[in-house]
Formats: sequence, C-alpha cells, structure tokens
Amino acid sequence: MRILLVEDDELLGDGLRAGLAQYGYTVDWLKDGFTADQALRTENFDVVVLDIGLPKLLGIQVLQNLRSRGQATPVIILTAKESIEDRVKGLDSGADDYLTKPFDLDELKARIRALQRRSTTRADPLLTHDGITLDPAAHTVTFQENIINVSRREFALLQKLLENAGRVLSREHLAQTLYGWGEDVDSNALEVHIHNLRKKFGSDFIHTIRGIGYMIDKSKDEK
Repeated sequence: MRILLVEDDELLGDGLRAGLAQYGYTVDWLKDGFTADQALRTENFDVVVLDIGLPKLLGIQVLQNLRSRGQATPVIILTAKESIEDRVKGLDSGADDYLTKPFDLDELKARIRALQRRSTTRADPLLTHDGITLDPAAHTVTFQENIINVSRREFALLQKLLENAGRVLSREHLAQTLYGWGEDVDSNALEVHIHNLRKKFGSDFIHTIRGIGYMIDKSKDEK
C-alpha cells in the first residue's frame, strides 16, 4: 500500500514515516499543503494521512481540492485541534476519518486498514482467493493452509492484485504502489516480483496483459 503522509512537524512526520514503513507500507512524506496538492494531481496513493495545520496551503483546502477533482482516495485527517466544530469541518470537507494528536501508531494502522477495506467495498478483514488467505493486520499469507514467506513488496503487490481481482492494473499503477519517491528501482523490478509470486502460487496465477499491465482472475467462488 502506498501512503501519502502530509505533516510539517519534523519529529512526528519522521516517526510516522518510519513506523508505517516498518509495517510494510510505501510512505511518501511531504511537509506543506501546496506540494501535497500537486502530488495528488499526478500520483496514485491508496491512503492520504493529512495534517490540517500545514504551511503554504491548509490541509482542509488540500482535501477540498482533492474532492472537487472527483478523487475518492481515502483521507485521514490529523490535527491537534479537539473541538467538535473542527472535526465536523474536516469530515464535511470529505475526510473519511479523523485522529486527534497525540495518537497511538497502532490505532492509525488499524484505521488505515479499515479505510482500505471500505474503499474496496470489502467487509472481511481477510483477503481470500482460491486457497490464498492474506491477513493485512498480521501481515501473513497462507496458501492451502501453509504459511508462505513473501517479501514486503511481494506482500503489497499481492494485496493490490487480490483487492482488484478481475481488473487489469497498469504497470505504472503497480509500480507506484511498491515504490516511493527517490527509491533506486531497477527497470525490471516489478517483473521480478511478479515472477516470484507466480513461483509461489502457480504460473497462471497472474496474467500479463501485454501493453497494459497485470491481473488475476476473480476467485472461483465469485464466478
């Protein structure tokens, strides 16, 4: 999962980026609202963690601009403000959730997982697909009841594909899910991860749609 973190507090931002990255998320960190607004116009993110009190452009305006463009990316508002009025304004501006500082990192992770389920219209916290079970909270994968060892990026790629079973995802979209800004990425890195997943779940598990990207079929139970 790729997260855009927008927080101008150096200490908090650094701690959140490190904590979320340790859990396996790809985290891009920005420190002002204007730069975040520009990034959201051109990049794909799964969740935005957005502070309200930002320099150059307030978080509320970033959120309002996002929604005015018709983008449904889930957004969690972070703020030190505790009044009901501030919470209502954030939610009415299009926020999906709200956390008041200080907060526990585990709670933020849980809320991110909940938003991701909601955005894919999935009620079950587990992802299941023809013998595969992926647990986002425990960060584990089993296949036919056997634990499968996957790397951090293989886990993120598998989760993205399972959440979009039956849909073709572009190579660019998948690459943006796995890699943040400034990372040194080989040109065939995505293909290597695809190859590794095919070795673990079958050569026909992931289909290559030439010139477009990759997909997995819908679960047999859904057909």
